[in-house]
Amino acid sequence: MSVFSEPAATPSALLLLGRGADPTAERGVECPGDLPPAADPSLIERARAARAALGERAFILGHHYQRDEVIDFADVTGDSFKLAREAAARPEAEYIVFCGVHFMAESADILTAASQKVVLPDLAAGCSMADMAAIAQVEDAWDALTDAGVADGTVPVTYMNSSAAIKAFTGEHGGTVCTSSNAERALRWAFGKGERVLFLPDQHLGRNTAVLQLGMSLDDCVVYNPHKPGGGVTADELRRARMILWRGHCSVHGRFTRTCVDQVRERVPGVNVLVHPECAHEVVTAADLVGSTEFIIKTLESAPSGSAWAIGTELNLVRRLARTHPDKHVTFLDSTVCYCSTMNRIDLPHLVASLESLAAGTVANQITVPERVAHWSRVALQQMLDLPAN
Repeated sequence: MSVFSEPAATPSALLLLGRGADPTAERGVECPGDLPPAADPSLIERARAARAALGERAFILGHHYQRDEVIDFADVTGDSFKLAREAAARPEAEYIVFCGVHFMAESADILTAASQKVVLPDLAAGCSMADMAAIAQVEDAWDALTDAGVADGTVPVTYMNSSAAIKAFTGEHGGTVCTSSNAERALRWAFGKGERVLFLPDQHLGRNTAVLQLGMSLDDCVVYNPHKPGGGVTADELRRARMILWRGHCSVHGRFTRTCVDQVRERVPGVNVLVHPECAHEVVTAADLVGSTEFIIKTLESAPSGSAWAIGTELNLVRRLARTHPDKHVTFLDSTVCYCSTMNRIDLPHLVASLESLAAGTVANQITVPERVAHWSRVALQQMLDLPAN
């Protein structure tokens, strides 16, 4: 049986999770109320009791990156879009408890009925990538494209990992949402409509898809930095570009480097390096396989016994894959801990507090998207569903 080697802890990984919040961020504010202590030995029984009291009135969704203690109570696990669709397919559920991050709960609210209430156990569970593209910044970028005379020929494509406001902007400007699984299809569709694409908010997914799947060159891409005047690019650069990449990234996948790949090949002979397309270009070009979270899971499921895998994605998922595939050697691509800290804010105390509140008739931490934003977000999401097959 293969034994999973824990990566070394870093000072940042040892910080207490679930403390503090940025009121200006996509994730909103601190959640109200008192939490049961994490050391409470009755937490599991309390969660079971509250879950039983709610019955089919509540439907619990757990993202792949969640802690095991949370996944144990999930009715369905999956990536962000799969979970949002699962929520929409449960009209009988009065409450959707989304164990993920803020933009995911927004998508669930957009796709579910008005009578259903979406709850996020910790309102401060956000997404650093989504925070990197604020709606005011994107509107300023569009003004820059307009001033350069290229807005009319530009199609916005936003990654699922974006706020509802950004999805709405995309829908209102004739674009589409994409996932890491269908980014190629989304870009091919967009280039059938316009000369260039504004890709939000993850520059790495946009660059990797354009270069590795559409055959573009790195010179076809420019990076728009919202923190620099004019995005740090000239009007001529915008006119020449085919891919205008927003300067955003995933804080987890951005940690992996080419050195990580080289070192794991030295440590594990014959290892297969499997990474997420949110990783930097130098990482995906050095890897053996690149794909979405669902692709990573399915690849491990179908891999032969005895094979060795180094996986570049969130640690909770990698550890879970190692445990569920003991016949394979699964290792983490980095040698140090790399959790999604905001995803980890959803822990058993937060889940217990949410379930007990609902069982008592109190809806805390409800996520509600304004109707105009929800409408244009649905337009963009529907366009994604309508993308032609490859």
